[in-house]
This record gives sequence, C-alpha cells and structure tokens, in this order.
Amino acid sequence: MKPPRESAARIGVLVRHNALLMLREPGPLLSRMILPLVFLTLLRPLYLAAQGPVAGTEQAVLGTLVTFSLLALSISGNAILTERLGRTWDRLRGTPLRPAELLAGKAIPVFAALLAQQLLIIGFGVGVFGLPLAHPFLLLAVLLTWTATLLALGTLIGVLVRSMGELSAAFDIGGMLLSSLGGALVPLSVLPAWVAAVAPASPGYWAVHGLHAALDGDTRTTATACATLLTVALLCAGLAAVRLQGRSGRLVAL
Repeated sequence: MKPPRESAARIGVLVRHNALLMLREPGPLLSRMILPLVFLTLLRPLYLAAQGPVAGTEQAVLGTLVTFSLLALSISGNAILTERLGRTWDRLRGTPLRPAELLAGKAIPVFAALLAQQLLIIGFGVGVFGLPLAHPFLLLAVLLTWTATLLALGTLIGVLVRSMGELSAAFDIGGMLLSSLGGALVPLSVLPAWVAAVAPASPGYWAVHGLHAALDGDTRTTATACATLLTVALLCAGLAAVRLQGRSGRLVAL
C-alpha cells in the first residue's frame, strides 16, 4: 500500500506531463472548443423557427453541447492510445505506478478540458443568445457527472481499440449515434417511436434529459439523470481498470 503523499506526488507528475502533452498539440482541443460555437450560431435560427425563441435557444445550446462533447471523447481516448502506439506504455508497466494512479494522472487534464468545452458552450449561449440560467448549481451537477461519464467512456474505448483508425471510427460513429438516439440535435417527440423507446439506453439521453431538467429547476429529474450518468461512468471506469490490471495488480500489455 503506497503512502497517500507518495501516490499524490506520482499523480501530480503525471498530471503535469499529460497537460503539457495536450498543450504542445492544441489543434484537436481548439477545434473541439471553436466548432461548437460556429455550429450553434449557424443552426440556432432553425431551432428558433421550429420551437420559438426560448425553447429553440435551449434546444440549440444543449443539443450542441451534448453532440460536441461526445465527439470530444477522442481527447480522452487519444491520451491512452498515444502511449500505446508510442511504445511508452511498456515503460509505464515497469514503474511502480498502479493502474488507478495512471488513470488519475491522465484523467484530470482531460476532465478539465471536457468540462471547459461545456462551460464555454453554456457561457456562449447565456452571453450571446440570452439562454436563461436560473438554476446554475443544478446545471453544474449535470455537467460534472456528464463529464465524468465522457471521461470514463473515452478511457474504456482507448484501452480497447488497437489503432487510430479504430479510435476515430468509434468516436465519430459512436458519438453521433449516442447523440442522435439521445435526442440532442432533434427532439425525441418528432422522431420515430422506436427511437424514443431505445433512447434511455444512450448516455446522451440522460445528459439531454438532465440538462433540460436543470434549466427548468426540476431537482428530482436532475438527480435521477445524474445518478444514471454516474452509474455509467463507474461501470466504464471499472471495466477500463480491469482491462489495465493483471492478476498481480500490475499494468498489463495492451
């Protein structure tokens, strides 16, 4: 059992290292920050025409947030896959690091990036388009649990795939599928009945459901959505940890 201070020091080193890697190649991160704002600006008039100013703005902002945050899963998966493809994973296996420490060191910078993307979209919607924000703490609770879900799901995919091509396909196809089934871009009420029936199987559904409830001040529905998202996050994180850990508790080859 490692002393808490020693473990925290190791995690701190990994956090700084992984944050530096992200900042050295900021292109993917910047695209995930800028593209949602462009998309929101161009598509919002369509939502206004279909749903009115208040509901249309809400649907445009939340739909953009969920869709592009799912596409930003690539940030999480890349953090692990680049280690594997760069042959640095074997070096990590030879260190005293535990899987939980490795995941924490990679997770913290990615969590911050994913949350920053969502806060930027919400802030843009509030500041530019006048999105009502009467219950910020409820909204923050959903954003935090949704970010944890994205992080865990991206990590799980990152330890399962074998190439950048597989990673790209998983995030592009999976992200759009989960977003569409969740009713992010198009409300479930106007989609075929079978989509509404299977929608709860998508984490994107609970994100959209929880975000709408948070803006409406519906505490019970918000809590249900947050609990569901947290359950998905814990399940994905547990599966990723099992994949990373052998019988001896050491990191395994991937």
